[in-house]
Amino acid sequence: MPVLHDPDRRTFASDNNAGVHPEVLSAIEQANLGHVSAYGADPYSTRLGEVIRAQFGEAAEVFPVFNGTGANVVALEALTNRWAAVICAQNAHIAADEGGAPERVGALKLLGVPTPDGKLTPELVDREAWGFGVEHRAQPQVVSVTQPTEVGTVYLPDELAALADHTHSLGMRLHVDGARISNAAASLGVALRAITTDVGIDSLSLGATKNGALLAEAVVTLNDGASSGTAFLRKSGMQLASKMRFVACQLLTMYGTDLWLRNAAHANAMAARLADALEALPGVALSHPAQANSVFAVLPDGAADRLRGRFGFYDWDREIGDTRFVCSWDTTSQDVDDLAQALKDLNETCAPQQEIC
Repeated sequence: MPVLHDPDRRTFASDNNAGVHPEVLSAIEQANLGHVSAYGADPYSTRLGEVIRAQFGEAAEVFPVFNGTGANVVALEALTNRWAAVICAQNAHIAADEGGAPERVGALKLLGVPTPDGKLTPELVDREAWGFGVEHRAQPQVVSVTQPTEVGTVYLPDELAALADHTHSLGMRLHVDGARISNAAASLGVALRAITTDVGIDSLSLGATKNGALLAEAVVTLNDGASSGTAFLRKSGMQLASKMRFVACQLLTMYGTDLWLRNAAHANAMAARLADALEALPGVALSHPAQANSVFAVLPDGAADRLRGRFGFYDWDREIGDTRFVCSWDTTSQDVDDLAQALKDLNETCAPQQEIC
């Protein structure tokens, strides 16, 4: 098949735009030999269970799925009744970027709470954690947080522990959307279980695709009460792979080695490099601290339009010029420096003329 894209083009729009890590491709190639049983009855899936328990604790169970939306919906369904509601940040991925799947497919009412930095706190949870036992109100049963948040901020272990304690005191459970949880752990310099199992998280949507996998996410339940019915919900939710070995081997390569950490640490380092470069430019202001692999910056008027053709990125808030740049496992220092230099050149060209760039 001919190459239909420009292999030299580099973008900052999303870590989903990056290719697949060579170690993952190699694992898929090796798993492709011969015949093995389907639907998870294969040695790669068995080994993955062992690896996940080593990473998250002996009570952990793993249910590989195709994508992050599927992981979130299945995880939340397993934690709730039919009449349930889920409390989340107003800009959480499950609320803003999944096409209504938790509500349409999972039949879950989402109760969004505005947050200044993407993070929920016990006090913010209490804004929607009421009406228990009142049949006229969807019953809050789960708090869901995104780690890192949609604006790139990272929950500290103590913040998650406080959320878990408060959530559990209300008879609710705590779920983590961890599509980029590797970036959070790398940023904090902690093990994965330090921001999940050890702080009282009940269920985790474990990401890999954004961090170098081809097509691999998973629901990881962290205690016995969180796993009830998950296997059945995965099947009825069309998230059970027949050739499971090809999903499992990707997760196994990622979390059975230090690949998750290597890739995430590199992406975070590139984001930190970019944040430093942008912050040093006149007229550019970071709108959120760059704590993982995303950089949010307000650019001078018109700058985004001039840069977009060469560097792909995401317009977060067009009204104020807020943009999002995401670094990936394969982002290079040169990629970062080229972007920063282009913006610097643009500023220098426009400034003497006092024009809108």
